[in-house]
Amino acid sequence: MNLSSPLSRIVLGAALVVGAQAAMAQQQLVPAQSEVQFTARQMGVPLDGHFKKFSAQVAFDPAKLASSKIALTVDTGSATLGSRETDAELPKPTWFNVPKFPQAQFESTSIKALGGGKFEVAGKLTIKGTPQNVTVPVTLTQSGATTTATGTLPIKRLAFKIGENEWADTSMVADDVTVKFKLALTGVGKL
Repeated sequence: MNLSSPLSRIVLGAALVVGAQAAMAQQQLVPAQSEVQFTARQMGVPLDGHFKKFSAQVAFDPAKLASSKIALTVDTGSATLGSRETDAELPKPTWFNVPKFPQAQFESTSIKALGGGKFEVAGKLTIKGTPQNVTVPVTLTQSGATTTATGTLPIKRLAFKIGENEWADTSMVADDVTVKFKLALTGVGKL
């Protein structure tokens, strides 16, 4: 391609503009300011845990919600409840089955503004290869160049086959699990 020709410069310029627009549409996760936590109950006692590794791909424009997309990937092998014994159990087939399903994923299908920085994000949550449609209430706050998305999603662990066989008995470990997240993002436009 002869870069000195007018047509080549126009094509190259158009490619740079499209690339810049795509880059502007992508926000960056700030891992050090972000977290994905979960709370389960064993014999009525809350067990708080978190995932050490996760990533997010976000293309969010509050003025263009129809074309906005959010994807969150969590490394299931990074789950911890803070105890060596329970942490050794979580990767096993009965729980997260990390060798077969190393990641859990959420992908948005629609985002609806509720006003006041609140949104309703519908999408598909897949854990252990089992997809479920979920709706997540999300609150966005902005401070300087950082936008923080927070939310809480109650799930049923048995719907995702987490805690199979003898652990399917909900008298020991409750079916209800609460997932909480805080995602700090850069590059989001003014709300």
